[in-house]
This record gives sequence, C-alpha cells and structure tokens, in this order.
Amino acid sequence: MSGETALKLTTDVLVIGGGPAGAWAAWSAASQGAKVALVDKGYLGSSGATAPGGTNLLYLPPDEELREQAVQQRMKSGGYLSEAAWIHRVLDQVYINLELVEKWGYPFVRDEDGVPQRNHLQGPEYMALMRKAVKKAGVKVLDHAPALELLVDDHGVGGARGVLRQDGKDWEIRANAVVIATGGCAFLSKGLGCNVLTGDGYLMGAEVGAELSGMEFSRRYAPAPAFSSNTRSRLLSWATYYDEYGNELQGQRDGDFLAKRLLQGPVYAIMNKADTPEKQAILRSSHAIFFLPYDRAGIDAFTQPFPLTLRYEGTVRGTGGLRIVTDDCGTTVAGLYAAGDAATRERITGAASGGGAFNASWAICSGTWAGEGAAKHALSHRETVAGRELRAAGRYGLGASSNEASSGAEPVATREFVKAIQDQVLPLEINYFRTETGLTAALQKLDGLWKHVNGQAPGDVHERVHAREAAAMAATARWIYTAGLARKETRGGGLHLLKEYPELDPHQHHRLLVSGLEHIEIKRDRSFLAAAKPASSSEPSERKAGIG
Repeated sequence: MSGETALKLTTDVLVIGGGPAGAWAAWSAASQGAKVALVDKGYLGSSGATAPGGTNLLYLPPDEELREQAVQQRMKSGGYLSEAAWIHRVLDQVYINLELVEKWGYPFVRDEDGVPQRNHLQGPEYMALMRKAVKKAGVKVLDHAPALELLVDDHGVGGARGVLRQDGKDWEIRANAVVIATGGCAFLSKGLGCNVLTGDGYLMGAEVGAELSGMEFSRRYAPAPAFSSNTRSRLLSWATYYDEYGNELQGQRDGDFLAKRLLQGPVYAIMNKADTPEKQAILRSSHAIFFLPYDRAGIDAFTQPFPLTLRYEGTVRGTGGLRIVTDDCGTTVAGLYAAGDAATRERITGAASGGGAFNASWAICSGTWAGEGAAKHALSHRETVAGRELRAAGRYGLGASSNEASSGAEPVATREFVKAIQDQVLPLEINYFRTETGLTAALQKLDGLWKHVNGQAPGDVHERVHAREAAAMAATARWIYTAGLARKETRGGGLHLLKEYPELDPHQHHRLLVSGLEHIEIKRDRSFLAAAKPASSSEPSERKAGIG
C-alpha cells in the first residue's frame, strides 16, 4: 500500500465487513469485554446483500423431533457433506439471537395467538437495528473504509490496513484477532446488494496461508429483470414466459428452464397468473421491493412483458469460503476468524445452496461464535499487541510493489482486467452448464490473466480498491474452477455439476480444500466423517501460529 496513513488504531479485535455476520461478530466480541473496531467497504447497516431486501431464517422452536427432522433433511439435500452437530448448533444459537433481536426492538409479525414469527427479517429494519446494537456495544465503526491487506508476524494475524474512501488516505489498525466477514464473491454481476461482494476476504486470508473449502459449490444464478439488479425473484412463479415474438414458452419449468431458453434467445415474462386485483395487492404488500424496478421503468408487471436475465451470485448464494477448523470459526491461521459468506458453510449446508434461511442463520451464528473466539484470543494476548513486529501481507493488485508495473510493461487497465475475468465466469455456457472442456479452457485463460494481476497501476484510493477487487475476483474464479474440475460428479442440488459426470459418486464423499495463489494446491478432506466426534472435536494442531 501507498499513501498517507491518516488513522492508526490499536484494539483487541478487528472485524472486516459490515453485513449481518460482521455486525454480530463485532457485537459478540464487545460483549466479551474486548475493545473492537469494525471497518466496512460501504456503510454498516445498508451495504451488502441482506440490507436491501428481506431474508428467511432457519428458525425452529426447541422441539427435539422437529429439529432432528430438519437436520436429517438438510444432511440429505447437501449430499451428506454437512455435520449434524453443527446444524443443531445453528438451530440453538439462532433461536437465542432472534430473541435478542426482538428485545432490541425488531417488530416481528405475531400470529393470532400472539406468538412472534421469527422466521423472516426485513433487511433495512434488521440492519439498521444491528448498527444501533453495534454502536451501543461500544464498537468503533469506520464506514467507507475498505480493508486491503492483513498485517502478520510469526505469531499469526495482527490487524489490517486499508483506505478511507472519503478522505483519500490510509488507515492501519493493529489487533490481536481479526474476523473476516467480507461476504462472498458475485463478480460484479449487478445482483442486488452484491456490488461490494468481490471476494476480498478470500484473498486476504489466502495471502497469509488460510485454506478455502467448498468453492466448487458456486453454480448459482438468480433471475432478474434485464434492466435491474433486483434478484428477489420468488414472485416470478406467478409469471408466464414468452419468447421475443410473444409466443408462450412451453415445457416443464424445472431449475434449468430459464437458462436453456436464454441460450436460445430473449425471454420475457408477464405475471398474469395473479389475475385479480386482490391477488396483485397481496403480492405487492408482501414483497414491495420486488416491484420497485418495474414501477420505476413504468412497467405493469401483471399485464406487460418485461425481459429477464440470470445474474451470477457465485459464492454469495453458494457454499464455499475460508475453511474453519474450530468451534469458534477459527481458520488454519492463528488469530484469524471467518464468518458469514466469507467462511465455508459446508458444515451446515453441505453441497446444497446455503441461500436464504441457511445463509442468514449462518451469518448470525458464525458471527456470534467468531466474535467470541476472537475476543478470547485477543484478550489472552493483550499484553503483546504493542510489541509485535507486523508486516503487510498483501501481494496482489496493490500496485506499489508490482514488478510488472515497474519493469516498463504496459499497465493493465483494471476495468478491462475485470471484464476479462467476467468473460470466463458469468456466461451460462461456461459456468452454469459446466463441462470439463469448458472449465479447463476458462481456467487456462484465468491463469494467464493472473500473471498480469500486478500490472494494474492504481492511482487514487478508489482505483486501489478496484484493483484489489479485481485481484480477489481473479483468485476466486481460479479456486472455483480448480475445485470444480477436481469434483468429477454431480452432488448437492445442482450447485456443482459436470456434464460428463451426471451422477453422485460415493467415492467422492469428501470436501475439497484449495489454497495458494501462484500455484493452487488442492486436497481432499474426510475429517468430518468422524461422526462419533462432537462438534468441538476440531484438532487444534490444524491451526498455524506462524505465517510462511
């Protein structure tokens, strides 16, 4: 990094990311008595995928039989790559936390008996409430302050550096524990709330030696009007689909229907199955945000055709992320924790989509656990923070240390670099209809692009943020396709498939761990199959104190 360091802080715990997982992590760490700072690329309370919409929750009353049925259903749908004990942990923790949310003032709808229905949260109200809770807990919040790189020494992670977007200057925060809660990666595909979700936390973690898991389970696209980012698409079940000539598209509306038709030509929809004013009024009141782009465009979605597209959601609605190896969401690097979509969700979702209920509940619980763990780690090492000889870990997309940029080579324009990455990630024919041939060719092109990642020459702080985002997206795409090619089967609700291997292979009942940047390493992990071990049986020896 380069630039004037305008802000230097020392704290116990640094949380990177201001979505629900980051908010819960900050609140949780502060509740343990730790001094906490939270930095967000946007504004805590309004940035990210949760804030602009609503989300369902994996919430069940403490009924043993009901919960066990839900756990077994999740195990089956996820291809048995999840862990029953962890799903039970989530059910227990989310029940506790949602009671807190209600005490803090969230207006849950109540049934006729007055029982609060805690299985849904409206994003704007929820995240505004979380901002208040975090601030009330005494957390130092830095908005518009994206982190760019971690600080490390031989003892592990010790803070981070980033930029203050509005001031055009740098910040540095030293902390004995860091929680990465930066969300997943949607590759700037223009999905609602996903403009800040570019895989930054994955790159920061990988640069200090953290592993990632479940990256192949990322074949997730969401329907949206072609003129809008609104991917809240549940109400499209009320629509009839047409081609560009107004002919109704016949055939079974399975999961691949829209993708197949879009490869043949434009697809339009009319929500004409809601054929009475009463039905239309109910839909509008239940999902008001869905109708905003249509109203702004002057389109009556119930009577007029509108064009559809599919927007890639990647690991935001997928499963993969930084591998966690302890109950408190610690990674394989000492002092580094991960929560929400920045962490793998395999332990509760397996190979199936974590979207909606599972991801939302995971964000709440993993944030809580990571905050607690980070606080305990930091407080037990509080006397050492001032004397640590920390060094910056960032190596890619930061510009200043670029060998390529300083060698006289032609600088790489970040916008063009991002477009080249998207050309290998967003197309349906490559990433949705996955084949060995297609993924291999795309990965080769991405590997070629990676050689020029440090050819970017960012100037001001905004360009530096975008260059770092580009590096993170390039790395994430390579991890996704490396893992995808290694899993020669189809498993878990279609989040990963290869055309050449359409069946589930019982011999591939393992997780795939990826690591590295110049050279990506991949290995199989079967440790979760030790079902007799409780959830607290993670081996401490997996965590690395030193950074190579």
